[in-house]
Amino acid sequence: MVITAKIILVLLMLFMVVNLFRALFAMLRNDPTKPSMTKYLGQRVLFSAIAIVLIVVLLASGVLVPNPRPY
Repeated sequence: MVITAKIILVLLMLFMVVNLFRALFAMLRNDPTKPSMTKYLGQRVLFSAIAIVLIVVLLASGVLVPNPRPY
């Protein structure tokens, strides 16, 4: 369960980076027939929110345990 949760979180983070670069290329291309930069940035914000909610739920349920001594 912990391994699958971590894999899902890593995939969400990778998808956020991919959407960030897709927004960059959409901004540089400036083609009105293609999807705009805001679509990709909106997807990035959506998946960021999903990742945060997933982390909070996993911490609250005890699946993920925070490091008690972070230094």
